[in-house]
Amino acid sequence: MVYAAVVLAAVALLSLAWFIGVRRLLNRPKRIAQSVLVSPEEHTTMDERGAVRSVQAADLTLPVQALQEIWSPMHLERLARTYWRFLSRCTLGLIRIKYDDDERAIVLLTRPFVLLRFHAPEYEMDRTRGVVRWRIASGVLVARTGHDGDGSLQIEIERCAPVDDETGRVHVEVEVANFYPALASAIARWFYVATQSRIHVIVTHGFLRSLAKLNFAESVVGRYEIPVDMDAVPDPPPRAPREHGSPA
Repeated sequence: MVYAAVVLAAVALLSLAWFIGVRRLLNRPKRIAQSVLVSPEEHTTMDERGAVRSVQAADLTLPVQALQEIWSPMHLERLARTYWRFLSRCTLGLIRIKYDDDERAIVLLTRPFVLLRFHAPEYEMDRTRGVVRWRIASGVLVARTGHDGDGSLQIEIERCAPVDDETGRVHVEVEVANFYPALASAIARWFYVATQSRIHVIVTHGFLRSLAKLNFAESVVGRYEIPVDMDAVPDPPPRAPREHGSPA
């Protein structure tokens, strides 16, 4: 019961901040590109084990020159940092990211209030696709079944056929896979769907829309801040077949 109460308190406190913060961020002007949401209709599913998969996606059209400039490991790392920056800003600073050599922790203001803990990110990139992946370790929002399992959060970008000689296009996906939510196991599945799941979708859609500004944050770790050739980063694996569970 104590564990469930902590989860409920964290979600309740963040809900209001999320809605206010996302609206404020999306009202800011200065868009260089255009971002159009193309998320699948069943963007969030839950299988019979209680594992959640959630995918939000957008197509980003931008000048070809701008696309060439950002297609690098350095900007892939900055894209990852931009995601965390957006998460913190849209929660009015309640959510903060703590960086260690071997993990990333999403905390409510400070430790020990760790909502989600991830292992250090993995980067993969070639001429057409880039992937940054964080494997889920633990956290208040994660059911014990999902601790150090095969759950992950990843951002994938893929170059598409250009619109014309001057306009390029990329497809961006944010995917949570094999995530076991504490809310669904400690309270009820319907409550998770109505709160944490819905908030995640709203925030991720806000992040995808914000990419139209091409305002990438500098990396905190700076693993690729000294430019490296794309061959120095592992190639992403072939796309896995899409699996579908029951709607969450």
